[in-house]
Amino acid sequence: MRTDTSWGTLPAREHLPVEVTEAPVLDVTIPVYNEEQDLEPCVRRLHGHLARTFPYSFRITIADNASTDRTPEVSARLDAELPEVRAYRLEQKGRGRALRTVWSDSDSPVLAYMDVDLSTDLNALLPLVAPLISGHSDLAIGSRLSRSSRVVRGPKREFISRAYNLILKSSLSARFSDAQCGFKAIRRDVAQRLLPMVEDTGWFFDTEMLVLAERAGLRIHEVPVDWVDDPNSTVHIISTATEDLKGVWRVGRALAVGALPLDRLARPFGDDPRDRRLHGVPGGLARQLVGFCVVGALSTLFYLVLYSLFRTLAGPQIANAAALLVSAIGNTAANRRLTFGVRGRSGAVRHQAQGLVVFAIGLALTSGSLAALDAATGNPAHSTELAVLIAANLAATVLRFLLLRAWVFPERRAADAAASYPVEYPGSGVPASEYPTSEYPTSEYPASEYPGSGAPGHYGAPTGPAALYSRNDAR
Repeated sequence: MRTDTSWGTLPAREHLPVEVTEAPVLDVTIPVYNEEQDLEPCVRRLHGHLARTFPYSFRITIADNASTDRTPEVSARLDAELPEVRAYRLEQKGRGRALRTVWSDSDSPVLAYMDVDLSTDLNALLPLVAPLISGHSDLAIGSRLSRSSRVVRGPKREFISRAYNLILKSSLSARFSDAQCGFKAIRRDVAQRLLPMVEDTGWFFDTEMLVLAERAGLRIHEVPVDWVDDPNSTVHIISTATEDLKGVWRVGRALAVGALPLDRLARPFGDDPRDRRLHGVPGGLARQLVGFCVVGALSTLFYLVLYSLFRTLAGPQIANAAALLVSAIGNTAANRRLTFGVRGRSGAVRHQAQGLVVFAIGLALTSGSLAALDAATGNPAHSTELAVLIAANLAATVLRFLLLRAWVFPERRAADAAASYPVEYPGSGVPASEYPTSEYPTSEYPASEYPGSGAPGHYGAPTGPAALYSRNDAR
């Protein structure tokens, strides 16, 4: 699948070609560390299940990350005996490192992984990857916390799992239900963009990948799974939980300051039906109004608290100006990200400068209202001042939204799409004759070389570290 695009975003999702290609459609990775006892039964059971039930070609990759027992020997033997199995050896530990290395090297369009204990019922594997094959979703995860899931595990692990997901929802606003289930899949074109942004090399790898994907607007499909706890699991709960909390803090801080280039993961204009503009209807107006109202309500409360605090130290005009300045900076930053969907640091300084101009207009309205109140009553009560300020802010809010929408944050996505596709896409002003209809860029995969056409230019031969066991070496 394509590794880059000339316009800097992911291509529109499409159903994978049904023709037989050199690369298997699905590559299932099993990360292992010192699993000489469980590895062979796991691989043979998974291989038998896929051979019987999976309608596409597949591969099973054993990702041995620095095992010190007989795991490498077992991996090599399975590689030699089963054509659909390959062995991968890494000299450093870390489940995240193993998945990133194997997935980055794979030539399959759909990448998945599962734990070696096979705690998850394999009947969920096809429902897991089907939305990725069809082009409906970007990632898919198994969920043990769905109401229709059937889970057998002790109260300790149940509490830890639910507490961890509660932390993710409260601190990172995660909407997916189960970050830790070892049963996930991702489209290769998404992985090529997403994996370089994921820093963790251990157990937090899954969570970080999902949070970044969700924040970038990618679609995550959840599959209820049946799951039976492995009593012999070697996961150290305390150390893993500590590292996970550190990861939550690191990712949360990076998202807060806009340090991650999430725009690289955006889908092109028109891939989401909500992006398609209707004649006479401003795109995204309803969503922007809701976001603006929520941000505005919180900003107003913040402003009133600051005003009351500053009022004890200075006069009403100074207190109003200081409170409005601080709240305006926060308001611009929040509207930039939450209301108008602008990500990254690009243009942030300019947006804040324009936001200060909008702030000046609001300051003029509120200060003028205070001045008029003082002239009318002489020495107004504090409650009267607050009532006048609320009324003035309501008037300024309408003008602020119009200025933010039309001047500070204009319709960026439509403009970007029009700049990238100079002809008309239905309903968007973008000509359909040049809108990309394939996931394969013409510079890398001409139409005559599309996979399944019988011409060269399939997904491409994998390139990876020398530690990859070739089947000839294993024999």
